[in-house]
Amino acid sequence: MYRLIEYSDDFDLSDFYAEAKRRGFMNNISKKTMIDCFNNEREKQTWILYNDKRPVGAVGAHSFDDVMGPNSYRILTRVCSFGDERPNKGMLTVRRLAVEHQTFNDQFFLPTCIEWAGKENNLYVTSNESEIGSQRLVHRIYFPTLEKLGIAKRIEDNVYYRYTYQTIWQIFPDKFYENLAKYKRWN
Repeated sequence: MYRLIEYSDDFDLSDFYAEAKRRGFMNNISKKTMIDCFNNEREKQTWILYNDKRPVGAVGAHSFDDVMGPNSYRILTRVCSFGDERPNKGMLTVRRLAVEHQTFNDQFFLPTCIEWAGKENNLYVTSNESEIGSQRLVHRIYFPTLEKLGIAKRIEDNVYYRYTYQTIWQIFPDKFYENLAKYKRWN
């Protein structure tokens, strides 16, 4: 059974960090890179996804006022999930990834971030061309597909943020929930 739980310093994530490192998810290899990196933010939250008692994913969100103005939040930060822990172990096609929302990202991470930040606020995500983890896939396929569905909109390219040139995408929560409701939900 999957559970997404607010991060606590009491969690022992040493095995999770080691697995993230083994898989090349460099933003998730330690508390310093995954959680402490947002200590300067006005508001921040990190969640850990568990499959039974084993951590298999993580996501964060934080205030984004300094870049996008008042009432703005950057969601889906430091996303990490071990895809082989998905209940549907088949090939992850573009349709399953972004249209049918059959990923940890859309089943757990995005809804939790939206609810935390407030869907009445301005919600943004960033992507880039990095080869680390699956960032390039997210940048080239996932968000452009969400844009075609009206769930996301490309706002600006080549914004230098957190030592990387990034693309900023705005998320439209109502459209996301409308599309999510059409497809199978996990537990």
